[in-house]
Formats: sequence, structure tokens, C-alpha cells
Amino acid sequence: MREDAAELYRQREKRVNDAIALRVPDRIPIEVLFGFFPAKYSGMTIEEVMYDPDKLFDAQLKVLLEFQPDMDQAPFAIRFLGPLLEALDFKQLKWPGHGMTTDHTYQFVEGEYMTADEYDHFLLDPSDFMVRKYWPRVCGNLKGLEKLASLHGVITYYMGFNLSIAPFSLPEVAEALAAMQKAGAEAARIAVHSRRYTQKAKEEGFPMQTGAFTQAPFDTLGDFFRGTKGLMLDMYRRPDKVIKACEKLLPIMFETAINATRMSGNPRVFIPIHKGLDGFMSKEQFKRFFWPTLQELMQGLIKEGCNPCPLWEGDCTSRLEIIKDIPAGKACYAFEATDMLKAKEILGDTVCIRGNVPLSILIAGSPQDVKAYSKKLIDTVGKGGGYIMDAATGLDDAKPENVKAMFEFTREYGVY
Repeated sequence: MREDAAELYRQREKRVNDAIALRVPDRIPIEVLFGFFPAKYSGMTIEEVMYDPDKLFDAQLKVLLEFQPDMDQAPFAIRFLGPLLEALDFKQLKWPGHGMTTDHTYQFVEGEYMTADEYDHFLLDPSDFMVRKYWPRVCGNLKGLEKLASLHGVITYYMGFNLSIAPFSLPEVAEALAAMQKAGAEAARIAVHSRRYTQKAKEEGFPMQTGAFTQAPFDTLGDFFRGTKGLMLDMYRRPDKVIKACEKLLPIMFETAINATRMSGNPRVFIPIHKGLDGFMSKEQFKRFFWPTLQELMQGLIKEGCNPCPLWEGDCTSRLEIIKDIPAGKACYAFEATDMLKAKEILGDTVCIRGNVPLSILIAGSPQDVKAYSKKLIDTVGKGGGYIMDAATGLDDAKPENVKAMFEFTREYGVY
């Protein structure tokens, strides 16, 4: 690293870490989720950056150097997905060229990918369920894995090796394994380009916002297995199974985060919150189904020296007193639509608060509108430290002049 870049890196890292620790930094940090904004800003289609790692690299680096956030978001793991999705014939997403137009972001396909009567199989052995039931449903090219015998039944020469391993000889299983090998090569490409970009950003003086990704166990169960409708009904029809499934997923979500932080050396863990919001479940349901395993996940991460960074994607104003119950100065809560003044009042002595300039303003407003909203946030939520400026969520369709206004105003006005 150049000496000046190394000093900028140190300053930015300290600025954000001071905010998370509820100290007062030199100024309010600003960092955003750029999403596919770099593609549009650079005159590229979303399809181009989802399939061409060099174009994605150039587009992301362009906005990084021009807008100068205090920390960047490594783009490859969640943007350069086209070849990997194709290798698997992935069913849970539509993306440019596969169900979406070339300049439209990918979209999740909601569904019940685990039926209500499969809870017992999932609870007995989640890995076996995922390989033999779940993967074939969400990946067309892995359908042959349905032919496999239970994985936990393959133990030794007379318990599994003699009979249960025979399905691996089937042509459809061989095709599925070949697809996995091809997908593995694409996943390795993602890792290579991700490391390349992280290193380049560091050489330019920019740390990464997070070094790991995980989810609340309830969200994982609802997003990917039971579906929103299925899980909503399960809370009434089979509540004990829901709780047991969340508890089963908890150590998996914890391990996912810890392994990634150890590989990256970055202790900040991104946790998108999807279903624990005011519009999905009541406060009592939140306390029963959602919060216990999320709280335990975050407390476990904190105990290991990590900083949980949930993004509450919606309004969770009624949950603020509940989600306050974690160690102070160790986490950062980003809010999309929560009442920021109440969040500061209730959480200000416990967690760093991040957000939430509305996308409606960034897309349809003027630079003056953006500055006015940013000023309100700085004057109130930013008072006394413990605040990071950000948009409500990803910047995909934001006007460049409005994004520029948010960055410039924060750097000029947000000095302590």
C-alpha cells in the first residue's frame, strides 16, 4: 500500500469502529450498499456485470474512487452470479437473460421448497435433507441427487458402503455430480475475483464493510425452505416444529459467519432481516419465534470478537425495546423504514445506528431534498456519535447527483 493510502485505510477503519463502539469519531462515517448502481453509473447493463467479472470490477472501482465511501462492499459474491446460476440451473432466482430483462436486477422466486410434512426429516439431518430433497428442487441440474440413499446411512463396509452407495453409479447422479463440479469451478472464480477486488480496494485505502454473511435462523427457514406463506401458517399449526427448526439452524448460521470472518480477517458480519418486522408478525410472535435464536446468534458472534451488523429491511419500530438486549458497543443496526428518532432514543446507548435516507428521495427527489433529509439525520441520530450515514437500502436506481449530494454533504456537515 502507498503510505497515503495506508493512512486513509487506518482513518476509515477507525472512524467506523469508533461509531460501532459508540465513541465519537472525527466525523460521521458514510458507507452504502451500491448494489447494481455501479453498472448503470458506468453505462453497463446488469447482465454484463453478472457475467463479466472484469466489467464488474471496473464499475465497482469507478464508484469507489469517485464517491469515496469510508468502507466498500465486495461485489462479487452477490453480483457476479450468472455463470454459477446457469451451471446449477438455479430455480430460486430470475436474473437478466433468465426471466428478467438485461437491465433488471435479479428477483427471488418465492415457494415452498420444503413441505410441512418434511420437518422431521430436516430436524433429524439437515444436511441429508438439503442434498437429497432441497438441492434437487432448487437446482434443475442436481435433480439426480434425489436417487441417493440417506447420507447418514453410509457408515462403513457393511453399513452403507455395500448397498447405499450404489446409486452413485446411476447416470443421473453422475450428471448431477458433473454439474456440481462445474458450479464449483464458477464458485472458485467468484472467490478469486472477490479477493482481487478486496486487495485493490485496500491498496487504494478502503476497508470492506463486512467480512462475513449470515442470517437469522427464522429468516433462513422462511426464505429458502418453507416460504413466507408456509412459515406464517406453521407459526399457528406447528409452532413447536418452527422453534425446533430455528434452533437446529442456529449453529449452522453461527458457523457460517465465524468461518468467513476467520478467512477474511474482518469481524463485521452482515445479517439481512426479512421477516422479523412489524408488517409480518406481532410483537409476541417476534419474542417467541424470531428473537431468541437471533439474539443467541448475535451474542455468540460478539463473544467471538465479531460485530453483528443486521439490516432491518422494513419497519421494526415496535421491536426496539426487545432488540436492545445485547452487549453495548458491539453491533451496528441499519434501518430501512424504522423511526430513526425512536431508534436513537431507545438504542443510542447500546448499538450504532445506520441509515436511512429513503430511496424515494434518492430516486425521485433533488439534491436539496437529499441534503435536507441528511441534515435531519446528522442533527438528531448523529448527535453524540454512534451513527453511520447510509441510504435506506441498496442504491440500484438512485440518481447519481443525489448520491453525490449525500456523500458530499455528510463529509462537509457531519464533522464533530
